[in-house]
Amino acid sequence: MMNVQHSTAKHLAPRAVAILFTATIFLSASLLFFVQPLFTKIALPAIGGAAAVWTTAMLFFQTVLIAGYLYAHLMSKYTSVKVQMFTHLALWAIALMFLPLSLPSGWTYDAQGSTAIQTLTLYAFGVGMPFAVLSANAPLIQSWYSKSNGPSAHDPYFLYGASNLGSLIALLAFPLVAEPLFGAKSIGWAWAGGFVVLGAFLLAAASQARSDNRALPIVQENVDAGAKPDAATIVKWLFLAFIPSSLMLGVTTKVSTDLGSIPLFWVVPLALYLLTFVLSFTNRPLIATAKLRVLLMASIVVMAVLTTDLWAPSLSWGQTGLLVLAFLITSMMAHQRLYEARPHQSYLTLFYVIMSVGGALGGLFNSIFAPMVFNEFFELRITVALSALLIVAFGTRLRAFDALFGVVLGLIALMPLSIGFTYFEGTSPKILAAIIATLFAVILWKYNTRSYAVVTALFTLIVGASFASYEPSIFADRSFFGAHRVVDRDGLRLYANGTTMHGAERVADLTVPRPSGMAYYHRFGPMGQIMSSPRGQSAKSVGIVGLGVGALACYKAPGQSWHFYEIDQKVDEIARNPALFTFMSNCADDAPTHLGDARIVLDQQKDIRFDILVIDAYSSDTVPVHLTTTDALALYKSRLNPGGLLVFHISNRYYQIDLPLARSAASLGMTAMMQIHNDAKDLEKGLFPSTVVIMAQDPTDLGDLTKDARWTPLISDGKPEWTDDYANLLSILK
Repeated sequence: MMNVQHSTAKHLAPRAVAILFTATIFLSASLLFFVQPLFTKIALPAIGGAAAVWTTAMLFFQTVLIAGYLYAHLMSKYTSVKVQMFTHLALWAIALMFLPLSLPSGWTYDAQGSTAIQTLTLYAFGVGMPFAVLSANAPLIQSWYSKSNGPSAHDPYFLYGASNLGSLIALLAFPLVAEPLFGAKSIGWAWAGGFVVLGAFLLAAASQARSDNRALPIVQENVDAGAKPDAATIVKWLFLAFIPSSLMLGVTTKVSTDLGSIPLFWVVPLALYLLTFVLSFTNRPLIATAKLRVLLMASIVVMAVLTTDLWAPSLSWGQTGLLVLAFLITSMMAHQRLYEARPHQSYLTLFYVIMSVGGALGGLFNSIFAPMVFNEFFELRITVALSALLIVAFGTRLRAFDALFGVVLGLIALMPLSIGFTYFEGTSPKILAAIIATLFAVILWKYNTRSYAVVTALFTLIVGASFASYEPSIFADRSFFGAHRVVDRDGLRLYANGTTMHGAERVADLTVPRPSGMAYYHRFGPMGQIMSSPRGQSAKSVGIVGLGVGALACYKAPGQSWHFYEIDQKVDEIARNPALFTFMSNCADDAPTHLGDARIVLDQQKDIRFDILVIDAYSSDTVPVHLTTTDALALYKSRLNPGGLLVFHISNRYYQIDLPLARSAASLGMTAMMQIHNDAKDLEKGLFPSTVVIMAQDPTDLGDLTKDARWTPLISDGKPEWTDDYANLLSILK
């Protein structure tokens, strides 16, 4: 280290130093985590709206965080504070060239390439430099504080709590305040202003650090100042950082799959993940470790029941709350143990590097490894099983008898499954799950001091429940956009993406020349009414955005030209495989499928026009906002022939998508009508209820639908229309 004093800097009083550093790290963390949903909102129209985009984006952010922490570690170890200050401010100045945030010039999505790699590339060139600068701040600022005359300079880990509090507030402020009130451009400019102000705070903070490191080191309780972390300690740090990171991403995917892929559902688990740092990185934890251990055991049982589909195949709102609470407790335990294992401040930056690597390993496991290795969504179950190891106290030795005893306890608790399925056919899975959960609660209460027995019992629960809830499938595979399954059930062949059914065909129809539409696409429903009507049959060209199993294909009339648009190549493979479904092979084998995000592909197809353009990208209970804005509808309208029709299939459990569509239709001068078809008798026949909106430039283009009582006019409520710059998903929750 250079023995140089900052002669031009006026050193503040200790209390003022603490306030300055706290404010600096708070602002930096706020900018760091505010930019994640902000740039994702900017990127979605270019890359698509799948939940996997967020998971991959998180992998990018976690990887860059490693680079930032490593940079801070090397700078703190080998250079003086003065060099650190000038170097870091120079990088900050370079990052200003990337503001305000926007997509890289000329960037386009290639449907034939790897979506994950393209997403990582987009984020690298769009937000990489500003994020890299921000990512280094937490350890660097804490290192500077350890060299200041601030209170507790010997143990600056408390600043990490302030850092994560800023991150938490920023994350929640984006979906709850910024997004509902402002457009992306305005938010981007405000963020850029905050980044500029941060430079002044960094300069002021660095000026308070002594280059000769004269702050007296005081040994922390239970921490040996001279002990260099060994390999076992580093592995422990990695594990304790991996578990909450992987759980956070797994819970996000589970909730997004079951309830809908919206930024709020992406942000809340991440915000709670950060909250656990705030609550854990302190000498006064909210819950003592001993009490937290009991809550942890109960939480793992809850997660085991909910993530193995033992209770139900998809989450309700109440079950989602339980899962998120269990995740919060488990993450808190991991981070509390991580704080207890922290090293002396001389190894502070190394600690953060290892911690960031552990977090990134969680992202790598969920985003890259799991989709490549598993056909179904198993990564959350695996991480829940590994979380059971948090119950084991550090230094506890494994006894084979305890492990064997735990397996026996687990099998005993799982007996209701075997008995129920064997002797009580038709017993509600929820009753069996409740019995099992109760038995496990008793086991945990009675044997909670035998750590490895409890751990192996929980392992047995998760493995056994996974087998019990498994439904044999004809086809199962995984892509970037989700898990795909084809199953036979009650005479129907069903295709599910995640937990949502996207199409069905009668098993008996697999051998007929022209199968009948099922699920949402039967002839009695609104989609069938449109496509089988004289208006539908006389159309010369038809475009379908969202392929599914191709159920609409058999409405294709002779001489018609059909084009399908699908973002997921795996869906196209399923729909065109006659061993799985026969709609496409029997009725529209010659119709091309254009792979890629439909809006991007349609924008590139300047010469294609349709008499009917169907937007069928909403039935997975997600809301692809970039396909729903006025800008998107203007593109669809430009791709219609004179007198053409726009059809939106907007069946959805949670969102009133008709509201923004009505506003956009009014803005574009189009007439819109809607039908909500919900006949209870249809459900018994394998026919699903559905909601459909149809639009035309002129009311006469709608033909007889204007006289059909089942169709009602769709009128705008006059509220702000959705655009690529502004959209408020919370405003359309049912």
